[in-house]
Amino acid sequence: MVLHDTICALSTAQGMGAIAVIRLSGDEAFTILDACFKPVKKEASAVKAKGYSLLFGKIMDGNTVVDEVLVSFFKNPHSYTGQNVVEVSCHGSVYIQKQLLRLFQKLGARMAEAGEFTLRAFANAKLDLTQAEAVADLIASESKAAHQVAMQQMRGGFSLEIKELREQLIKFASLIELELDFGEEDVEFADRGQLHQLLAQIKSTLQTLLQSYQTGNVIKNGLPVAIVGAPNVGKSTLLNTLLNEDKAIVTEIAGTTRDAIEDELILGGIRFRFIDTAGIRATDDVVEQIGIKKTYAKIAESSVVFYLFDAQANGFEERLPLIEQELEQLKSNSPHKTILAIANKMDVADKNQLQNLTFNYLGISAQSKTGMEALKKALLKEVDLAGLNSNQTIVTNERHFNALQTSLTDIEQIEQGLANQISGDFLAQDIREALRHLGEIIGTVDVDQDILGAIFSKFCIGK
Repeated sequence: MVLHDTICALSTAQGMGAIAVIRLSGDEAFTILDACFKPVKKEASAVKAKGYSLLFGKIMDGNTVVDEVLVSFFKNPHSYTGQNVVEVSCHGSVYIQKQLLRLFQKLGARMAEAGEFTLRAFANAKLDLTQAEAVADLIASESKAAHQVAMQQMRGGFSLEIKELREQLIKFASLIELELDFGEEDVEFADRGQLHQLLAQIKSTLQTLLQSYQTGNVIKNGLPVAIVGAPNVGKSTLLNTLLNEDKAIVTEIAGTTRDAIEDELILGGIRFRFIDTAGIRATDDVVEQIGIKKTYAKIAESSVVFYLFDAQANGFEERLPLIEQELEQLKSNSPHKTILAIANKMDVADKNQLQNLTFNYLGISAQSKTGMEALKKALLKEVDLAGLNSNQTIVTNERHFNALQTSLTDIEQIEQGLANQISGDFLAQDIREALRHLGEIIGTVDVDQDILGAIFSKFCIGK
């Protein structure tokens, strides 16, 4: 991307609204606006405008008034992109938006590419790479937890930890490099014992960051919860009750649900993805068999499984052996998953029949909506948000996770080299590799253009 020309784009949402904001950034932003902007104050002009100032006036296309607008001015380097930036607040007519963008392009600007404003902020050192990525996460946040993590990263919390690790390694790298300059004199400037301690500290920090990714992934993408069980135990009714809408079809006919039905719900600031699945049973119906295969696939993808069983008194003792068998099979096939046994239809259950169950369960009635708060509390307990509540850095980005894993491997290789008493030049090379991979996370070293393209292509145009 060319980062010195002037770009323009709609920065508010597409479509009609009360107002719209069109942003320009680049060396000629003020000049382009001056060519079409007529301030109400006759002595004012766009090219003479001060930073952090507002002017009210009209946008003119020749002798035609396009709109009355309020213009915000930001002078370089004190702007989001580090360049001259103009933000034009106009009426939210789609026609006006198009006319203004067409006019700005006619006067010398070009349409911005996806994420190009934030890319310029990164290129001009207004943000590091993790902060730039956090901007996209902040825009996409749909829950309190996702918002909180994105804000913490945008403010530089994650970057600071990586920078501190790099700075400590750089000190030792410089001392080892110095040793190489005095190789013939057999001197040792870098204390190997202190380096061992530093590596142990860095290793511990990297492992903590890597472990946080599981929580971070839940916060960013939502926790998948599969609702499984035999046909007609109330899985679709439970989904509808959780969502408070008729999302899934509910009938008395066994096998009504033949495909996985998904929807999301925010609980306690966390996004959960609930998946209603086809009932598990032996069947000759080909379509239903496909649905049951999908059920097992969704179980594999989920972090939590709701195993729902019918607790109504009529026929419970006959159903019990199959219930216990299905639950045991779920636990043995998914030993690392959280499986919550849920007794549904408790409003018509015989409590005495349930006393002798060999497993713990939660009792609800999806139809009468009883026991739902206890179920939600039990679900929230399965999400470890201790780190979030203590402002611990939480990794949410797969690119960061992969780079941290590579950095951890680098650190372990340095430790191995120290144990084998390798020469300073090899040790220095290993440390340089660790520094490079840590630097790639925050963009303090050259980052491959393909990586930058992949990162910023996920942004909306205008940000």
